[in-house]
Amino acid sequence: MKFVTSQTMREAENRAIAKNVAAAMFMMDAAGRGLTQAIRNLATWSRRPDSVVRLLAGPGNNGGDAFAAALYLKEIGMHPEVWLACPKEKLRGPAKAFFEHMVQDGIPWREMVGEKAWASLSLEPLPPFILVDALLGTGAKGEPTGDIRRAVDYLRTRSPFSLVVAADIPTGMNADTGALAECAVQADVTVAMGFPKAGMAAPEAMEALGSLVLAYIGLPAELAEAMPDAAPGLQWISRPDVRRILPRRRHDSHKGTYGRALLLGGSARYPGAIVLAAAGAARSGAGLVDVSTVAEAMGPLVARVPEAIARADLSAEIALENPAAILAGPGLGRDPEARRLVARLLRETPCPLVLDADAISVLEGKPEAIRPCAQPVILTPHPGELAKLLGVDVSQIQKDRPAAAREAAERTGAVVVLKGAGTLVAKTGHPTWINLTGNPGMACGGSGDVFAGLLAGLLAQGIPPYEAAAVAAWLHGTAGDIAAMRMTQYALKAGDIVHALPEAFRSASAR
Repeated sequence: MKFVTSQTMREAENRAIAKNVAAAMFMMDAAGRGLTQAIRNLATWSRRPDSVVRLLAGPGNNGGDAFAAALYLKEIGMHPEVWLACPKEKLRGPAKAFFEHMVQDGIPWREMVGEKAWASLSLEPLPPFILVDALLGTGAKGEPTGDIRRAVDYLRTRSPFSLVVAADIPTGMNADTGALAECAVQADVTVAMGFPKAGMAAPEAMEALGSLVLAYIGLPAELAEAMPDAAPGLQWISRPDVRRILPRRRHDSHKGTYGRALLLGGSARYPGAIVLAAAGAARSGAGLVDVSTVAEAMGPLVARVPEAIARADLSAEIALENPAAILAGPGLGRDPEARRLVARLLRETPCPLVLDADAISVLEGKPEAIRPCAQPVILTPHPGELAKLLGVDVSQIQKDRPAAAREAAERTGAVVVLKGAGTLVAKTGHPTWINLTGNPGMACGGSGDVFAGLLAGLLAQGIPPYEAAAVAAWLHGTAGDIAAMRMTQYALKAGDIVHALPEAFRSASAR
């Protein structure tokens, strides 16, 4: 999905309203539904389905989205309450109409105007579990002031105790550049209305954005298609993209229909890496997961992933028996035998090949060695691994991550998945995908192994490598978000991501 500027979005909405004045109410209602869906997901994933939700609303359409959401939240059995950070007399148009509807429906609200109103909260007990930032929209620039600033300060001081959801954009973020005001709200989830805004792809924006989800607002298709792309060459991996790419499973299918993923890795020092990769593959939808590993990993593998076919053979001469996808690297090591195995795979792989971790490291400084491979290759480096592969300093990779991913794709001929905050998927001649799901809790040992196994399993089902990498990035990040809701970012471990994968799939598809 493309990124757009705030002005482009506003102009498209105004054109829709000019064609049909009822579109203003319809789009605000749809935004409220989308915001409600995101809040309900958070409450469900956190196992607090009956949560109180406090929505902090400003005077514009952003506040109107919150009023519409409050109505839907009440309808689904949650407990909304609205704090209005302006005199109600400032409300206009659809926002005023939804506010009046909300009041008539008996939803509790209070006007939070002036220093005294906010100062009275200093002795407040713990705030509700979910707080909503609907204070300012995408047209706002610079530092918030007055009651909006006081509301922002409230959200910032309460965020350690609550999950913060931003409607369209976190207050204090510049929608077009991603620049953050000193007091910008730091959201856990941002619900982009209609389209993601250009600034959301900026590295500095990720500190305030949290995970990004989309709300459909009903903008006419011809207006949506006519909006110029504000970040040419960069596309956001959205839930609709994932839903479109995932193949429908046929009723007359069997395990052979969905392919065999062959995983090669593990060592005496790192036996758990291949176990986690196998667990990720087993939750991918692949028909069979076949693992070749060292003897030390066999016990944990059979105990943790009994669905996998396991064998204690990791020699360079291992038989490649009709796999649909191969993964090499998790816990593999860098000894001469590992190097021979990777070299053989690049010469002889009969199917798409994922190189992860040590399988990338053994190619240090030799990116062109990958290009002659007759089958598609997918590389899944973190910044340090990519820097070594390309022979540059890691700071050069991080300075311009999209450029680094594209350079690696060009030099290797591979699909390159550059992991990190805002994981990128690059392929020469195609737009670069950026994933905006996931959280810092996923910066833990084994997380990348789960990702690599998940990717191999998606490839085994016949999904093309470029698309499979994008889907894997989104699912992995979403599973990490779900796991963090339950375990916290501090206590999250790689196995928690595996356990959350079914719900990540569920959030993208009804099947």
